[in-house]
Amino acid sequence: MASTIQVRVDDDLKTKSDSLFKDLGTDTTTAIRMFLTQAVAVNGFPFDIKRHTAETNPYAPMTGEEMLAKLKESREQGKYRDADEVISDMRSEYGL
Repeated sequence: MASTIQVRVDDDLKTKSDSLFKDLGTDTTTAIRMFLTQAVAVNGFPFDIKRHTAETNPYAPMTGEEMLAKLKESREQGKYRDADEVISDMRSEYGL
């Protein structure tokens, strides 16, 4: 016998996850089943659950000074690329 689980998520999340899982060769239902199977196999969440602080969260907002310091560091390490070059590469790679 199989059980049904219903989960409400906003439309944007559903659309994005459907697209992601399709690109990965599966569907959202199978991905959820995989998550549950792994959770049971590892006896917990199948990924780390952490509370992020500004120091560990890469998406935390930066001050203008922090941003300029990071940009300077990138240029000094040779990790800098011109924005026009990056956009051109993206257009050719993704057909934009």
